Parts: sequence; structure tokens; C-alpha cells
Amino acid sequence: MLRLSDLNHVHHQTPSWANVYVLDTGAIIDSEAEAMLQALHSRSTGWFLSHLEILKEKGAENFMSKFYVWYGHKSIGDCGSLTVFVEGISMLAAKALQDTKLYNGQESSTRYIDFSQQKLINVLWTAEWEKLLEDQRSHYLSLIEPIKESLSKMYPIKEWVPRSTYRKTITAKAFDITRWFLPAGCSTNLARHTTLRQMADRILFLRNHPLPEVQEVAQTLLDAVLEKYPNSFSAKTYKETEDYVSKQAEKYYYHDTETTDLSLYHNGINLKELEKHRETIESRPNAKTEFPTWIDNIGTCTYRYLLDFGSFRDVQRHRAPFQRMPLLTTELWFHKRYLESLPESLRNKTLEHLENTQNSITEFWIDETLAQYYVPMWYQMSCEMMGTLPALAYMTELRSTTYVHPTLREIAIGMGTSLEENFAMPLFLDRSADDFDTRRGTQDIQVKT
Repeated sequence: MLRLSDLNHVHHQTPSWANVYVLDTGAIIDSEAEAMLQALHSRSTGWFLSHLEILKEKGAENFMSKFYVWYGHKSIGDCGSLTVFVEGISMLAAKALQDTKLYNGQESSTRYIDFSQQKLINVLWTAEWEKLLEDQRSHYLSLIEPIKESLSKMYPIKEWVPRSTYRKTITAKAFDITRWFLPAGCSTNLARHTTLRQMADRILFLRNHPLPEVQEVAQTLLDAVLEKYPNSFSAKTYKETEDYVSKQAEKYYYHDTETTDLSLYHNGINLKELEKHRETIESRPNAKTEFPTWIDNIGTCTYRYLLDFGSFRDVQRHRAPFQRMPLLTTELWFHKRYLESLPESLRNKTLEHLENTQNSITEFWIDETLAQYYVPMWYQMSCEMMGTLPALAYMTELRSTTYVHPTLREIAIGMGTSLEENFAMPLFLDRSADDFDTRRGTQDIQVKT
């Protein structure tokens, strides 16, 4: 019987000590063999069991290196999958790894994690910038207990609510508020499950990303997957392709649209076609029922809006809409809700702290992409989201609930209302008061003891 201690997970570190693990599941038929079997099956009318005999006799190594890497049959790479764990990277780098419609995975949640010991990524390495990061951590820590106390007075426990759930809800809501003051350079962990092909395609872009940290992670990922699946990846590069990808990433990856409140920026919906699906749209029973995908053919529309980086972390993981990565700066200041959520006794202290932080960032000129590491997550960015009606409906309904971060919830309700008004599209939006929702205390993931 195979034991967990027998598994051989591949582990590599970036030069900045971030960790990359490629999971060894212990499967007898691994990702490369799985891909080989499906490829053979696609070229034969024979029995699946006969392909197993070929696998047993010849192995998958030569097949994958020859047909997937050498001949370039990329679809074969979609038939095998792998899981990687990346630890100790900045939230900015995490967004880069997740910035694809094909991302499947999870990231650490600021709602359930105490960041008192989390590594802060100081890309400029100097003591001056290290102090700026630690000052932000100190302010974050100084707010947690006073905010918990304030919330407990504001929302006394109800007799039917379990005390453990109440305490976790208070803590989650306190972290919701205080995480705004963490810098975007705060470290996080993520996991990604993907196909062999998608990993190779993604590494190509990541190693040409504008942030050096992301380039490091990409190279370490490549080294790790090459060790684990040497017949499915290649270290060979093509200068023309690399130069093209690098140039496009440098010029266009971070977009900076015009500053605007929520607005329907572009309406590409074919209203005549929309009416053909009127019964389908209006007969949907509830928010847990998704629209059929053929409605995607009606077209897309684009919304622009302001949103803080903290809430953008959540909405960016929606796969169906298309979202460009905005540049995080201190120019757009913050949403008034942030200050209002603090006890009055902490507001002046917080404003003074943020003013000092902003002055420190702007006092010395540094590259604007690197400056992002030191900007608190409560600053707003100019965001843009393009999607089909089903994609936007799903996002607005899911993110309108009371346990969603309030600034994102406000955008979701506003966008959903716009969809209803412009396209006579009834949605199941949660417009209830943004109150104390104890469901927050039940959404954590813990080992049962």
C-alpha cells in the first residue's frame, strides 16, 4: 500500500525564497500516461485495454516527447493535468498567475488569515522600504482588536447563533476591514490545477511579465514541471516569440482606463436576438440556476467602475468575464465606506497613517509597477469588465450577497441593476441591508477535530 510519505513531490524555490511544489498524487497512470492513452484512443477503433498494453510495454515518455513536444500536437497536452502549489509570493504575483480565463485553483483568504507573521515582499530591498511595509503591518495589527470590540457592541450575539460561529464572524468582518490597510506586497499562497498544455502556455507569458518577481516564479515553475514531467515540457525558447510577448506585456498588460463611476461603457448586445430568448431569460427559477450557454451568442457588454484592490482580488477570479489588470496607484484615493467602517476614535489616526504612507511612496520616484508593492489595498483602481449576459448575471448575483466585501457588493448590485434596466433581464440580486451576516462564520475551511 502506497503511503503519503512515499510520494515524491517536486519542490523548487525562487531566488526570493518563494516555494513551488508540483504534486505527486501517487497515481499509477500519471498525467503523461493519461494523455498518451487518450491520444491513442483518438486514432484507433480498438479497445481501450489494448492501449493499456502499449503503455505497459513502451511507457509514455517517448510518446509524449515525440508527439506533444516534438511534433507540437498541443491538444494532447490538454489530456493530462497537474497541480502546483506556490507559496510566499506577493498578491500582485498571485493575480498574474490567476489572470487567465482557464485558471482553476484557490488562494489564501485575507478574511480568515491573520497576517501578523506573513512575509512582506520588499522588491527594492532597502531598509527604508522595509520600514514602510512594516509600518503598514503595525497599523493593521493595531486596528484588529479595537474593531472586534466595536463590532461586538454594534452586533450583539443572538441567542440562536452558536458562540463559535459568532466569534468567527466577528473575526472575519474585522479582517474584512483591516485587510484594506495591508500592502499589495503582502505574501500569499495559491494552488493551480491545470493541463500540461495550459501550464506551458502560461509560463511563456509569465516569464515575460512586467514584474521581475513573476518572471522568477515562472522560471521556477518551469524548472519544477520539467523535473516532474520532462517529456511534456521544454526549456527551448524562440527569440522572436519571447521578444513579441515581452513587448506586448510591457506596453499593454497594466491598463489605466479613464476614471469613472460605474457605467455601461460599451453595449454590444443584439437586442433583436435577445428578444428571441425572452422566455428563456424570464422563466429562470432562481439564482442557483444558470442561463444556457447559447445565450452567449447575443453579444457582450463592457462595464467600467472604480474598485479597491482588496475587492478586486475577489472579482478577478471570476473566469467567465474578461478583465484587464489595472495598475494600483495612490491617485484614486479610497471609498468613503472604508473610513465609515472604522470606529470614530481610529479614523484620524488612520488618515494620518495613510497620508504618511502615500507621501513615502510618492516622495521618491520609482517604477510605477514596482511601487504597487507598497500601496495599501484600500486604494481604488480603474477597472473594466467585459462579458456575455450569462457571465455578468452570474457574477452580479453571486457577489450581491451580504457576506461579500461591501465595496464589491455595491458594484455587483449596481451592475445587476443596469442589466435589468437595459435588457429587461430579471435577476436575483440580494438588495437586503448590508448587515451582520453570520454565514461569514461558517465559510471557513478547517480540519475537523
